Amino acid sequence: MTDRSLRGVGFPSVKRSFKYRFYPTDAQAVELSRTFGCVRKVYNLALAARAEAWKASGERMGYGQTSAMLTAWKKTEELAFLAAVSSVPLQQALRHLQSAFVGFWEKRSQHPRFKSKRKSRACAEYTRSGFRYAEGRVQLAKMDEPLDIVWSRPLPEGVAPSTITVSCDSAGRWYVSLLCEDTAAPMPATTNAVGIDAGLTALLTLSTGEKISNPRHERKDRERVTRAQRALSRKEKGSSNRIKARTRVARIHARIADRRRDFLHQLTTRLVRENQTLVIEDLTVANMLRNHKLARSISDAAWRELRSMLEYKTAWYGRELIVVDRWFPSSRLCSACGVIADAMPLSVREWTCESCGTAHDRDGNAAVNLLAAGLAAAACGADVRPHRESSSRSGRSVAKQESPLVSVGIPSR
Repeated sequence: MTDRSLRGVGFPSVKRSFKYRFYPTDAQAVELSRTFGCVRKVYNLALAARAEAWKASGERMGYGQTSAMLTAWKKTEELAFLAAVSSVPLQQALRHLQSAFVGFWEKRSQHPRFKSKRKSRACAEYTRSGFRYAEGRVQLAKMDEPLDIVWSRPLPEGVAPSTITVSCDSAGRWYVSLLCEDTAAPMPATTNAVGIDAGLTALLTLSTGEKISNPRHERKDRERVTRAQRALSRKEKGSSNRIKARTRVARIHARIADRRRDFLHQLTTRLVRENQTLVIEDLTVANMLRNHKLARSISDAAWRELRSMLEYKTAWYGRELIVVDRWFPSSRLCSACGVIADAMPLSVREWTCESCGTAHDRDGNAAVNLLAAGLAAAACGADVRPHRESSSRSGRSVAKQESPLVSVGIPSR
């Protein structure tokens, strides 16, 4: 039985996004660019209105009130251009703003910010009433022709998209993303478990002893980026040459991001395919980026993106992801005897345990300890930590770990 024939057998359906490149006609590009601008305008107007209502009377406006305001805006002379584009992306912008406020109220995110023409992502989302999909052809509202999509991979059989998002990146590339209900194909059965320690010299060190080198995509193209940005700085502001130079810079950055994303996809898919249980450390990447000596390298390593891929791929394919608390001393804990070494700076890559004399590779030892902690949590239940207590050869005792060190699944934010 093939993987495709196993779809839907014991595996719950999930929502998956299928992204494709497309090439719009001149008329479609103009219409979409106009729609992007209207979406941004409506979002900013609604955000300003909600902020003003809260400042004036402490009122929390909702989606329904901003939707009524949108209808009124379209009837004004100043904002009459909003009626020239499809209403569906404009309503979706208001729904996204509502979701942003809900996340803020629940303390899961920061207060929504105004969208910028240059810095914000140019995109528009269409629900079922705003597009037609039939026989592999997508036609959006207010357009006479279907989009010229490059179907690099097929959609799941018998599935129609529920929403379609059209976007244009800073490099001038157009994309269409189709959100579909799908059932992930099952991965081959396995009982393997692996601890994963993230680093910079080696991007990942596994508890099996394997080290996956860091490709350093940004460093490889750093000289090209520098030359392109230097050329951009010499162009006159507002000139067409400056626009061209800015696009060249964006294309180089897009190339770096594409290569990094492709590498991470292949790596995470391989890890999920080969292992039933994966154990990682809960790294505070945002705090690490405050170290200006390492911020560039940490950003290039993309640890947050790697973790995000592991999260949704393990959920799709029935694997288990265990996250170990950031305060767990994985690097200083001897995996042989359980003694915790003294403070260990980042410059120390190899060390020898004073208690049992075992020589450790810093990253390899950390991966082994993460695996042990994760398996202990999985066996004993959530919020259970591996309990280690031993005595050194000199007779001094080692204090027990008192704080909860391990949590099964993804910790709540």
